[in-house]
Amino acid sequence: MDDAYDWISSPLTDDLLRGALELERTERGGLLPHRLPAPARARSGGDPQIAQAEAQPSGVRVVFRSRATAVALDVRRTVMGHQGLPPLPNGAYDLHIDGEPAGRATASGGDVLMVDLSDGSRELFPGSAGSVTFTGLPAREKSVEIWLPYTETVELLGLRTDAPVAPEGPSGRRVWLHHGSSISQGSCADSSATAWPALAAAAGDVELVNVSLAGNALLDPFTARTLRDTPADLISVKIGINLVGADAMRLRAFGPAMHGFLDTVREGHPTAPLLVVSPVLCPAHEDTPGPSAPDVTGGDVVFTALGDPAETASGKLTLRVVREELARIVAERAVSDPHLFHLDGRVLYGEADHAELPLPDRLHPDAAAHRRMGERFGAFAFGPGGPFAAVGGRD
Repeated sequence: MDDAYDWISSPLTDDLLRGALELERTERGGLLPHRLPAPARARSGGDPQIAQAEAQPSGVRVVFRSRATAVALDVRRTVMGHQGLPPLPNGAYDLHIDGEPAGRATASGGDVLMVDLSDGSRELFPGSAGSVTFTGLPAREKSVEIWLPYTETVELLGLRTDAPVAPEGPSGRRVWLHHGSSISQGSCADSSATAWPALAAAAGDVELVNVSLAGNALLDPFTARTLRDTPADLISVKIGINLVGADAMRLRAFGPAMHGFLDTVREGHPTAPLLVVSPVLCPAHEDTPGPSAPDVTGGDVVFTALGDPAETASGKLTLRVVREELARIVAERAVSDPHLFHLDGRVLYGEADHAELPLPDRLHPDAAAHRRMGERFGAFAFGPGGPFAAVGGRD
């Protein structure tokens, strides 16, 4: 502990966290944010990838008011590693003061979850607790916001400051509930706060609840029920890349599954603006079905499509097929649902963008592309005439 400050310890209570759907008290007395509630987790079949993704706190932030000039967040993180590959970069904790970026730090210590990409096996290596510290903050009353990383599971152990803290009052902003894949969770962005949904939320001046699940935007009923039961003013679902990459279903099943997913969401939000976003450009899967698989022969992880384009004749999905089907479904439903909207994902990242900012691993846009996607989504959804532009009451 840094003795340069006269630290005050404050309990991490529910009213200091935003963006999580559930907070679990751990055996060590910490607080573990979840982005799926317990009933949904229980329906996931114990899949380790879902468990990992939903516990990585993309969009979750610690928020409070204080005159503190120094803030320390004590954490026990779990980081992922891949057998035979260099360690991944540490996850970024972004500091915002009165809504503006004011610093970035990483945590020390932590458990390491090693994954063997050849067979999917996992082994956990325990580590120590660590902390994230920000100093030199302005000595005035202010809103302090710490965005947790999208790449790490973070057990929050304590909050220390050199001045008392108080919960931030309600913002009065609309709540935007978003579900998507790893791209929406933040993969290849610099941080959770600079993933495209967070940047779009800032542009639209809304509160983000990000229920994006890396590898698991698969139209699962438990995810649909989570969206149904979560209070929100605005909702978006970005669907396609995981269905293709996992080779999860054929065209015959996709249409009814998408209808059922939207039906469930509408049970809880009958009139909220609901935006369906199709996949961004990914040349590997535009016309080649899945599954996709990681390739590490070059020393870095890149993704390769293993399907045969000829298989689309028998109903296998490609991104092009998914986009056409989503456009058809939304157009069909919008006849009786005037609050349902569609966005072709290539508006966010298309062919010209790929030529300028190619996908570093053939699947995920890089940090610069995330910034571009956030700007474009913000302009489309929250700009004049956009589906999220009009202020409306919550369902």
